[in-house]
Amino acid sequence: MKSSNSDKPGAWHKQLLLWSYIIAVCLLLRGGFFFQNLHSPLNISDSQQGSFLFTVQSGQTFSQTSKQLYALGVLNSDFDIRVYARLSGKADQIKAGEYQLENGITALGLLDKLVSGDVYYQRVRILEGWTLRQAIQEIQSHPNIRVTLDVDNMDELQRLFGTTYYPEGLLFPDTYNFNTGTTDKEIIQRASILLQQILNEEWQQRAVGLPFENAYEALILASIIEKETGQADERDLIAGVFVNRLQNNMRLQTDPTVIYGLGSRFNGDLTKAHLQELTPYNTYRIDGLPPTPIALAGRESIKAALNPYINGYLYFVARGDGSHYFSSTLEEHNTAVDRFQLGNEN
Repeated sequence: MKSSNSDKPGAWHKQLLLWSYIIAVCLLLRGGFFFQNLHSPLNISDSQQGSFLFTVQSGQTFSQTSKQLYALGVLNSDFDIRVYARLSGKADQIKAGEYQLENGITALGLLDKLVSGDVYYQRVRILEGWTLRQAIQEIQSHPNIRVTLDVDNMDELQRLFGTTYYPEGLLFPDTYNFNTGTTDKEIIQRASILLQQILNEEWQQRAVGLPFENAYEALILASIIEKETGQADERDLIAGVFVNRLQNNMRLQTDPTVIYGLGSRFNGDLTKAHLQELTPYNTYRIDGLPPTPIALAGRESIKAALNPYINGYLYFVARGDGSHYFSSTLEEHNTAVDRFQLGNEN
């Protein structure tokens, strides 16, 4: 029996070559799509303002994450990146957290971000000179912080800080990073611990002969310095005035303490009656330091309180431009008050 042409070895060889070519072309095309999908920018739309936030929950797999992003339209394809992640061993290395994808990031960039744990942190800023209430209210106003603390509950505040008194000034003013869902108490505890660390560090480097029994008293003075000036180069001078007055058994006579003692009754106008009113914080009426800080003190004010510029100055008055005029005698001070506060040049 004769063989057909299709049974000839040459025909089978040609068909094999044809199918091999077709398969090779398909593989090349698929490889091209594979490469393109891995290296093409993700779909971060204009409505997302150039970035996209998403969360990888604890225990969530990369496969689940990529499918989620594909369903949201961020990934062009989730198949290729899942294959790459599995073959490279990175699929099991991703870390939980909140991530921000910037416009232009690729699928490979996404995978690297998840593996490195390059999470996105929210931020809240606490400023120098704020009261404890202002700081807590700022923390609680952040939409990504869970509120668990009643700022008006004195007992709860004292338990949180471990004090038997109102814990004014016991937070360090700084910018704090956090993940969405962090509680207000967690931020407060971090700021409290940081304050103690910095206060202890500066206390170890204090000048000799200061009129403080402990670091807390230095913090009280630092809070007054914080409220008295915004000029960095004046802090140690003002600290020197207050230290001199304490060492000479003179009252501090500083307006910010009076204002703090008035609380919500202060309407922006400090009167003679206010200066004569007896409160625990009126340093025109009490000797020495007030019982607690009056505001949050930054590191530079703490440093100034513990390393004051000691000189003969016992007084200072605001010039009206943010700076102060310093005097050694009451006569010189009264002349400066007359000039800078009352506008009498002669």
